[in-house]
Amino acid sequence: MRFIYHYPETNGTESDMLEVGPLDEVAVAAEKAGFDGLSLTEHPAPSAKWLAAGGHQSLDPFVALAFVAAATERLRLLTHLSVAPYRNPFLLAKAAATVDKLSDGRFILGLGAGYQKSEFYALGVDMEERNALFDEVLDVLPLHWKGEPFSYQGRHFEARNVIARPLPAQNPIPIWIGGNSKLSRRRVAERAQGWMPMMGPPELSRTARTVAITSVSQLAGMIDEVRDAAAAAGRTDAIDILYSYQGFSSEAPATEADRHREGLAELEKIGVTSVIVSSRTREPAATFGFLEAFGSTYLS
Repeated sequence: MRFIYHYPETNGTESDMLEVGPLDEVAVAAEKAGFDGLSLTEHPAPSAKWLAAGGHQSLDPFVALAFVAAATERLRLLTHLSVAPYRNPFLLAKAAATVDKLSDGRFILGLGAGYQKSEFYALGVDMEERNALFDEVLDVLPLHWKGEPFSYQGRHFEARNVIARPLPAQNPIPIWIGGNSKLSRRRVAERAQGWMPMMGPPELSRTARTVAITSVSQLAGMIDEVRDAAAAAGRTDAIDILYSYQGFSSEAPATEADRHREGLAELEKIGVTSVIVSSRTREPAATFGFLEAFGSTYLS
């Protein structure tokens, strides 16, 4: 099982996101601690109401992960997650290919359909088209990354005999899709290399406009369904499953270590291949302390 550290998210506007620790230094510390990857989310234009009510700040994940790549040697770089319909597919493909090329093949493109109406409005994207636009993105990405001429007719664009070079380092860049709906899981089974389910109560799922997953046993059944569907579609490659693990103490992640190890072992047993954790810390000393303690307890 691999572990990905999600850079701590700062809620509201009273403090700055990077006050939890310089991004490059945090990434280096995560790599030293034994983490396999680092992730960042994105919200290019969230509503002020959402941010004031507990929403979190964000960086541009592609720019920031390229910065992380320059500071580290082996960390995988994950967008957790980028909203596919927000971008023209060619700009998204180029951003992903650039980070992958410059990091020597360490990038993972985590994608979702998005759920914030105000953000869709701000970016000039019709939220009612988000699923159609997401499918266009999934069509274009592999064509773009092949580095050969191709044409594609989209809803709002027409690409005529275009070509993209240089090639990304990976062929293809792994695509991990977030979301719990049947449509999201079908996309994973047919067109992606990983699934990022979201655990939480029904209230959270209503906010994020997706199906609720409230137990590990429910998740286990869904993982089996995704992998069975992938096999039925003729796929033989492995599909990664990323689980967002909650409950580690920000001050003392080694607390109840045996219980956490049992929980992680259960997740691995049902097919989870990667776990994402965050520290919810608010200043550098606490962030670095969490990383060191977590690494020595669970990753050494």
